[in-house]
Amino acid sequence: MKIECPRCQSDLTDTKNYGKKTGGAVGTVAGAAAGVAGALTGAEIGATVGIIAGPLGIAIGGITGAILGGLLGGAAGCATGSAVGEVIDENVLDNHYCRTCGHSFSHKSS
Repeated sequence: MKIECPRCQSDLTDTKNYGKKTGGAVGTVAGAAAGVAGALTGAEIGATVGIIAGPLGIAIGGITGAILGGLLGGAAGCATGSAVGEVIDENVLDNHYCRTCGHSFSHKSS
């Protein structure tokens, strides 16, 4: 559904999504930082599971657990930050703009 510009009634509008982009970036960094803490636990679990395969298994299990902990933390943080940013875009910021006249507006004002 195209949103019409309230100023010039053009349907050539687009979204900025600054909140969603910023929230995603901040969430990724925060999630990765939290993931580092989780990575330590993941490394311990991976090393424990790797005991079955011997010293090489401990090393590979520890590294794999650490990597997965960081990646999962970053992904979860990004998803959460994007969701919060989307709410901010739609309720606080003038998230839409008209490509014809350059007017910025919120969906509620259109």
